[in-house]
Amino acid sequence: MRLRPGTWLGKWGGAAGPATGHRLVGWLLRPASRSWAAVALAVVLGIAVSTSLRENWGSDNAFVVKAADTLLAGGSPYEDKRFLYLPSAVIMAVPEALLPQPVLRWVLPLGMSALLALGWWAALRLFSVPARSRFAVGGFALLALAYEPYVNLVLIGNWTAISAAALPVALLLAHRRSWTAAGLVVGLAIACKPMLVPVGLVFLLARQWRGLAVAVLVPLGLSLLGALMMPSPSLFFTKTLPFLLQGQDAYALPWDASPVAVLPRLGVPQPVAVALAGAGALAGLFAAWRRWRRTDGPGDGDGGELRLAETACMVMLAAFLVSRPSFDHYLLVVLPLLLASAVRPGSMPRSPWFWLALTPQVALVPWPSELAHKRRAFKDCATLCGLAIVLARRALRPGRVILEPVTTAGSPPRTEPECAATPAESASRTAF
Repeated sequence: MRLRPGTWLGKWGGAAGPATGHRLVGWLLRPASRSWAAVALAVVLGIAVSTSLRENWGSDNAFVVKAADTLLAGGSPYEDKRFLYLPSAVIMAVPEALLPQPVLRWVLPLGMSALLALGWWAALRLFSVPARSRFAVGGFALLALAYEPYVNLVLIGNWTAISAAALPVALLLAHRRSWTAAGLVVGLAIACKPMLVPVGLVFLLARQWRGLAVAVLVPLGLSLLGALMMPSPSLFFTKTLPFLLQGQDAYALPWDASPVAVLPRLGVPQPVAVALAGAGALAGLFAAWRRWRRTDGPGDGDGGELRLAETACMVMLAAFLVSRPSFDHYLLVVLPLLLASAVRPGSMPRSPWFWLALTPQVALVPWPSELAHKRRAFKDCATLCGLAIVLARRALRPGRVILEPVTTAGSPPRTEPECAATPAESASRTAF
């Protein structure tokens, strides 16, 4: 028999019973005081400012700015093998290249923080969480302070932040039946960085062909435009794409969290590592398909948004298992959606296994020196695989039948698994 929402809330809130869970959720959803907002703002701005003062700020973003500078100088951005984005990304990077370096030093961390905040806001609105609630304000501050990849993403200025904002926004639009607008958001994000390509599977599952067409044509059109503006655009296919498909080189290997890269470092033969990662990705895609087919009812507290979010997150996690490379900040694309779903009974954050999977990424945890710096990919891979397993387990959960009492006139109460009928008016009529 399925547990009712009150039971789930009771389990989440402690042993004091359902009332405790209801009170906890109600307390979190109340408006945050000004002191809460001030502390949260101080945390986010403090991380951005401290990042601007570090010497190695914007390390990943430097490749994008360099590509735009090369284009403005009349060269081909793909002469640099470490520029791995589509030609459309060069166009998107031109405004950054036009900014003076001192201005970019302060604007870039703030921009990364704003994009992550936008993704958090959209994830909250998807689950109807007030943006001024304690859960919203305190949750984002806690994410910024405790989740180590957040600081890393703000520091290096990687365009993963665009995908982290675009996916929740697109799902929010899709939930509101604006699939074409969702396709536009996904398409623009792909034009900047092709990370959200796997989300096209969600459009396929939903049979939203117009939205899928927009998501494909927008980056394709912008890439053609970018290719026409640069010399030797074919270098993308002859130089950049092969370099990317082979997992780059030793420069990225210490931080590559993909099982394809991590398992060989633990002594697993490369073919076996590829087979295991591929099998995991296929299992994840199957789990995403199963999750989409399982429509939860009102008794689960879901109006379709949990199904949409978990399917999209499962697709992205399956892709991260086989993509080369997969970095720690990639998980920020799915984590806001999963965290925001905590207000729903039976959601993934209600499981202790979810928090156990995130433990390797908690800041200030005194991990052994062997897991620091160039060996941190082991921790990142553990978190990636852990989240994928926990979400797949939930997605593959079989649908259950809710048994409710059905009463016919002149007979004692009984249960019918086929239905949930109301009492009949006469004994001559059977409840079906």
